[in-house]
Amino acid sequence: MIPESPLDDPDKASFAWARYRRLMRWMLLFTLTVIAVAMTLLYRSNGFVSVHFYIATALGIGFAMLLMSALMGLVFLSAGTGHDDSIIDPLDDER
Repeated sequence: MIPESPLDDPDKASFAWARYRRLMRWMLLFTLTVIAVAMTLLYRSNGFVSVHFYIATALGIGFAMLLMSALMGLVFLSAGTGHDDSIIDPLDDER
């Protein structure tokens, strides 16, 4: 029998997803700040090179940071709610 996950409870799930959305909002704000600082530093050190250079740099930094924060946020959500402990480990009997 598959054990129930704590995320099956609607109250716990709504709290966990609200915390995840709050984390993502803060990470979006932080990412936009990092992009603004990076663009400023690049412009000061290189001048105006090409608009495509700045667009690609901003998109690269933004995509990488938001993807990292989304995946780490899901790890925190899973571990923080006890969802990781509600699995069946087939290797548990072999130890």
